[in-house]
Amino acid sequence: MSGKIVENVSVSQCYQLSRKFDTHYQRDNFAPFLRNMLPFQRGKLAWTAIPSMQLRNFSKYQSSFVNRRTVHCNAAPSTAAVPNLDKVDFLKLQNGSDIRGVAVAGVEGEPLNLTEPVSEAIAAGFAAWLLEKKKADGSQRLSISVGHDSRISAKKLEDAISRGIAGAGLDVVQYGLASTPAMFNSTVTEDDAFLCPVDGSIMITASHLPYNRNGFKFFTNAGGLGKADIKNILERAADIYNKFTAEGLTSSKGKALASVKRVDYMNVYTSDLVKAVRKAAGNIEKPLEGFHIVVDAGNGAGGFFAAKVLEPLGAVTSGSQFLEPDGMFPNHIPNPEDKTAMKAITQAVLDNKADLGIIFDTDVDRSAAVDSTGLEFNRNRLIALMSAIVLEEHPGTTIVTDSVTSDGLTTFIEKKLGMRKTENGILLLLY
Repeated sequence: MSGKIVENVSVSQCYQLSRKFDTHYQRDNFAPFLRNMLPFQRGKLAWTAIPSMQLRNFSKYQSSFVNRRTVHCNAAPSTAAVPNLDKVDFLKLQNGSDIRGVAVAGVEGEPLNLTEPVSEAIAAGFAAWLLEKKKADGSQRLSISVGHDSRISAKKLEDAISRGIAGAGLDVVQYGLASTPAMFNSTVTEDDAFLCPVDGSIMITASHLPYNRNGFKFFTNAGGLGKADIKNILERAADIYNKFTAEGLTSSKGKALASVKRVDYMNVYTSDLVKAVRKAAGNIEKPLEGFHIVVDAGNGAGGFFAAKVLEPLGAVTSGSQFLEPDGMFPNHIPNPEDKTAMKAITQAVLDNKADLGIIFDTDVDRSAAVDSTGLEFNRNRLIALMSAIVLEEHPGTTIVTDSVTSDGLTTFIEKKLGMRKTENGILLLLY
């Protein structure tokens, strides 16, 4: 079955699937799994968020049986409007300038609301917003890059996002595992070989939230989208979602297959980072030579930083930990604000007698540092340190922070660095 919609398949018809098994034991034990995987409404199969309606092979549930067989459900996808899509309040998915939702079932009290059709509609909404923003006239074919962190729902949402973009007539460039800063950077990088710059970018992530959550961040070359833009996209998505048809969903899948390109953009991004540091250090090839720096990626997307950024710059990174992507986050929450996470990187620095420790969140747009004594440089201290360095090298620079930083940071910047804090959270230099 190629479609995602199953209609007019009676309970009695699909129950015959279990008769594929030879023994009474197999039949009776398979039926509960069938019922769990295929939710019923009024005697008919309802739409389910299982990727691609994996009806053709229930091997996951057959693995304990002696005689495993392939199960087929040959219902033809309908071309009518989709009647069984769950009702979704799209505006409730907004989280400031991001979109967040539950993408994996199984946690009590947290029903799915970021399904594949919802994600496809959101992507189509972003595509429509981007076409309007860029004032594309038809002669210009826009492109959108799509990347994700290590979450277990990443791949299915990447596919859904790609279908939404392609269905709207835009090109899709998939990056696979990526960081949020890299996704923005893809809108400003000039490199035809890697299909850059793209016109827009989507990062699939829910930052440090639990494994069952996911979400989206959006970028153009002007930066990240604001709250009003996200609301606009969600309103468009709700309208698109309500007009979905089985035929349209199948068509978007075909268009995605034709328009999706895959690029290893992270190689470009890390190479550019290395070049930027070398240039800032006075064109020294290995400015970090002699330094021992430990990285803790928390099993998120930041594991690349040790081997692809620090080591080419000359640093020793032995003792780095949790670099492998694992969306279940088995070691600690990938969050520089989490006490357990900070304890883990601090211990790694002390155990390895390192000069510095760096810890990232899941999508690598937040970090913290630990010095050789175990002193944490987190949020306020890190911003204060960076502000002092930047203002010494570039007097007159504007420093921007957010509203959750402390009054102590404001005091330090005002009294030590000659700055004042405005109401909107922007710190401006006093000339």
